[in-house]
Amino acid sequence: MLGFTVVKRLRVYNLALFQKPVRAMSNVRVLITASTGVAMSVKNAIRVAKLLAVVSLLTTVTWPQQQPQISNLDRGRALDMLQVIANDVKKHYYDPKFHGVDWDAQVADAKQKIAKATSFNMAMSHIAATLDALNDSHTFFLPPQHAYRHNYGLQYQIIGNRCFVTKVRPASDAEAKEIKPGDEILGINGYNVTRDDLWKLQYLFSVLRPQPALRLTLQDPSGGQRQVDVSAKINETKRVTDLTGANGANDIWDLVRQEEAQEHLMRARSVEYGDQLTVLKVPEFYFSAGEVEGMISKARKHPNLIVDLRGNPGGAIDTLKYLVGAVFDKEVKIADRVGRKETKPEIAKPLHNPYLGKLVVLVDARSASAAELFARVMQLEKRGVVIGDQTSGAVMEARHYDERSGTDTVVYYGASITEWDLIMADGKSLEHAGVTPDELLLPSAHALANGRDPVLAHAAETFGIKITGEEAGKAFPYEWPPEN
Repeated sequence: MLGFTVVKRLRVYNLALFQKPVRAMSNVRVLITASTGVAMSVKNAIRVAKLLAVVSLLTTVTWPQQQPQISNLDRGRALDMLQVIANDVKKHYYDPKFHGVDWDAQVADAKQKIAKATSFNMAMSHIAATLDALNDSHTFFLPPQHAYRHNYGLQYQIIGNRCFVTKVRPASDAEAKEIKPGDEILGINGYNVTRDDLWKLQYLFSVLRPQPALRLTLQDPSGGQRQVDVSAKINETKRVTDLTGANGANDIWDLVRQEEAQEHLMRARSVEYGDQLTVLKVPEFYFSAGEVEGMISKARKHPNLIVDLRGNPGGAIDTLKYLVGAVFDKEVKIADRVGRKETKPEIAKPLHNPYLGKLVVLVDARSASAAELFARVMQLEKRGVVIGDQTSGAVMEARHYDERSGTDTVVYYGASITEWDLIMADGKSLEHAGVTPDELLLPSAHALANGRDPVLAHAAETFGIKITGEEAGKAFPYEWPPEN
């Protein structure tokens, strides 16, 4: 029985994986990481780990649960996927020399491994590992969606060089096991957690091979250590989603409602503090020029603006240009785009009546891609101050390619492929480097445990505005996505 989602003619087998990047598909240039799972959405932050032991994670992890044996049909399907993705990379990847990687040999090796794979998930892992070899944050595999929704009931992220739980879902097994924000995660399923390899663990355990449980090694703020097994909540979805509307099928409206819920969660929000400060929370870069103008129109009433890009994985290049143009009264070069055959400047033009007050930008380790570019432009142009943590270091320009396998029964999958390197005005790339904030400021474990946001509170204080960490922590209440 298939454990992934397919399409039969106009009947779609759960396309949830592609709901997030749907606005970034095909003809939209994107600056977004492969964010996944508990702290990211099919979306966050693909970087290749520096340790060989971590590089091998995609294909060597031993799994506690039984996986269905792969059929000959599915093995052939996986080989077809690999070849299509390999051809896309060969045709579109910005570096025709593939950073010295023998691409044909890499693909041939993956074919041999898929021929020996014992499960479909293992075959998908081999495809993902093939793209990993390019060591490129924006070139990654989007496998077919599993036929269920899966979450571990907690979010966690790197802060400095340590990994902390930041949120625990109410009524989850994580809450029942008394996991709390501020707990440091020392290990996941036996693997140490570092800034360099956390993305891979999340991609692996949330997208490629979701697990029924995670074994976490935790340390609480007082220093006590313990090991906890956290069960995932798994909600099966429809095997067939009928988009034809035939026989009274309402599945298409279910997809519409899911997309509306996602857009609500990813909306921009703002908070005003008296007549002096606007704080603008931008969760992703998927907004039109009109939407960006609406955000900035609120800020114009105040002399000070904080743009909060913490947790922002990036998005569309056009939105980046709109937001940069919204805070300058002149044209600004964001970066030079270096492609296979030519180099072009990426220019942001000023929007009508831009915001010209004082500006602070907040970033953290999950700020990636377009969010990093925005922050770095503010530094290079001396337009504002960047406060927070070192950013992700995942900065390239890619295009998403959506593909399908089969004729009558169709499996949807895809890949993000880098088409342009981005070189900043100082001649440097942010890829694998990130943005170093003007002021490094990190929340402590105790601040996380008590819901305080000392970073936002401090940023407000730079404008002479006093708010407590507790007040700052309540500025943008977190909203969990629906489970069904």
